[in-house]
Amino acid sequence: MSELPDRQAINALFAGNYADPFSLLGMHQTAQGLEVRALLPDASDVWVIETNTGRKCAQLTCLDSRGFFCGVIPRRKNRFGYQLAVNWHGQQNLIDDAYRFGPLLEEMDAWLLGEGTHLRPYETLGAHGTTIDGVHGTRFAVWAPNARRVSVVGEFNFWDGRRHPMRFRRELGVWELFIPGAVNGQLYKFEIVDNSGQMRIKADPFAFEAQMRPQTASMICGLPPKTEMQPRRKAANGFDQPISIYEVHLGSWRRHTDNNFWLSYKELAEQLIPYVKEMGFTHIELMPINEHPFDGSWGYQPLGMYAPTRRFGTRDEFRHFIAAAHDAGINVLLDWVPGHFPSDDFGLAKFDGTELYEHSDPREGFHQDWNTLIYNFGRREVSNYLSGNALYWMERFGIDGLRVDAVASMIYRDYSRAEGEWVPNHFGGRENLEAISFLRHTNRILGRAAPGSVTVAEESTDYPGVTRPSEDGGLGFWFKWNLGWMHDTLDYMKLDPVHRRYHHQLMTFGMLYNYTENFVLPLSHDEVVHGKRSILDRMPGDAWQKFANLRAYYGWMWGFPGKKLQFMGNEFAQGREWNHDTSLDWHLLEGEDNWHNGVHRLVRDLNHTYRHFAPLHQLDFDGQGFEWLVVDDHENSVFVFVRRDREGNEIIVVSNFTPVARPHYRFGVNQRGGWREIMNTDQHDYHGSDTRNHGVVHTDEIESHGRPQSLSLTLPPLATLWLVRESD
Repeated sequence: MSELPDRQAINALFAGNYADPFSLLGMHQTAQGLEVRALLPDASDVWVIETNTGRKCAQLTCLDSRGFFCGVIPRRKNRFGYQLAVNWHGQQNLIDDAYRFGPLLEEMDAWLLGEGTHLRPYETLGAHGTTIDGVHGTRFAVWAPNARRVSVVGEFNFWDGRRHPMRFRRELGVWELFIPGAVNGQLYKFEIVDNSGQMRIKADPFAFEAQMRPQTASMICGLPPKTEMQPRRKAANGFDQPISIYEVHLGSWRRHTDNNFWLSYKELAEQLIPYVKEMGFTHIELMPINEHPFDGSWGYQPLGMYAPTRRFGTRDEFRHFIAAAHDAGINVLLDWVPGHFPSDDFGLAKFDGTELYEHSDPREGFHQDWNTLIYNFGRREVSNYLSGNALYWMERFGIDGLRVDAVASMIYRDYSRAEGEWVPNHFGGRENLEAISFLRHTNRILGRAAPGSVTVAEESTDYPGVTRPSEDGGLGFWFKWNLGWMHDTLDYMKLDPVHRRYHHQLMTFGMLYNYTENFVLPLSHDEVVHGKRSILDRMPGDAWQKFANLRAYYGWMWGFPGKKLQFMGNEFAQGREWNHDTSLDWHLLEGEDNWHNGVHRLVRDLNHTYRHFAPLHQLDFDGQGFEWLVVDDHENSVFVFVRRDREGNEIIVVSNFTPVARPHYRFGVNQRGGWREIMNTDQHDYHGSDTRNHGVVHTDEIESHGRPQSLSLTLPPLATLWLVRESD
């Protein structure tokens, strides 16, 4: 039987140092009878009202002028539902007492959270509107096992941490509280007295919406409804499908011309989605949209993993943007950053006074490259927080896949570290076994709970089996960026054509390892910043040669095995490096038709042609889908290969990477008959010299390159051709 609290307990409660408020506040059975105690700062008088009858049961006595009230309910032995009629500054308010409600976490949720195996921890932790015993409000739950006290503070309680201290579920390290009357749209945070007695004000790690930066409060809002992944979207992610990805930074794709302000999610749905559809891209990849404090991080230093950034509008407006993409037949990939997070005070860093989400040892927990903190993947609650987040975007927003950032930095403990700056694993090796386990686990979860969705690894080393099943020792990703291909081919293209003959292998080497992974060929944002120059500006020669080189390179890229990715601006040959603070240079497409318009039309036609012809995509990851016809013509810097589909239909791709036209260039082919150009990057429409092979070119019974029949073509200068066999 609980008794009247002593002065020390009351003082601790007002000081915000009382860790077990439910033992003190609410309704209790005592030797004197049912007793109600309430902490109501600045109240003048308080009555207990029986909920069922609306009858006044008792007036509470003010035991402490700071606002502690207590009173015995006469002639009542059994607990009952009640409200408090509180007089504040002459105005009476009828409120429900947060401390009359029992524990909130369901037994199964508690079990799964404790194990770190909860498939959807976001359904339990965070802030959720609910009704308990007919009372509408919000239940809050937060993991902070080492805190001395946690309170919810917000617009509903004057941001006063004394008013709503939480119940501690010691077995889980979770604090919980149901606050009647707290409703969607209200702002809140957690006020934490940490393990050393310091006060910390933290945003909710599971907040579904947040304030616009530089403000940092979380916002109460309901979980969005689950979305079903339709069969068309599942099919569009298939290994045998044409996948051409348009990578976008929403804050700088296009801006308002009058004030340089961002487009909203609504405006982006109206402008970006139709543009992507017209250009023939199959997927949009959004650079990170998780809430982040610093614009200059481009979203790669996220703190609100469950909240889309408010920079462009509300959470629901972002959902409508995704739906607009799906209505247009476009899948959406989200750039996802589970590898590190910033150390801002309101975020995850030292959340309860300890290194809770991060490692305590900076050799494990600090990213030297980005001055950020590294998640402790070995802590089950942390890995559960992240894996649950991956599923959240699929189920609640309809995201079709995740591009996972900086995988190499996660899986190697010595990543970008000198000797003595890293801690080996328990076997003495350099692999981060906990991170590897986390990635495998997350990919398995998505495969089972969100079938049809995909993950794409940005992994910059030769770690084996990134896109192989975890059961076979792989990481379980669906795709991997082919950064080796990207570096090699760009190194080749930046050479003066006269020197390319000495570096022929840069264009052929990729085929030696092409089938070790399921590759995406990326020309991403990383290649047009930090002094690397734009893709156009890396091309050698005068303006004509620069654009011709770029067009030939794009023709090669779209013909080569692997899915495609282009960063925004590459599609019209933006000349300057990308700047996240301004719009792309759309003015380059204005006025008289020019070279930029030519590249723009080329990329559109490459996409549509690539999607139309199955040999260009159906067997990307099958050796039967590719064959070299000419691989060793170093002197002329000419390459010829075949792409093939399951039925044996072929597309021939020919590239001439010198500014010299080559008439009567003969090479052997597999199939006799007539061949027709379906793509020529030198044609007039693209502002080339319009050197063409018009009509149908027929094979000759002349042996060449080990084949009994051959074609003789005119190869345009600095150009790529695609040819399809005419049906007999």
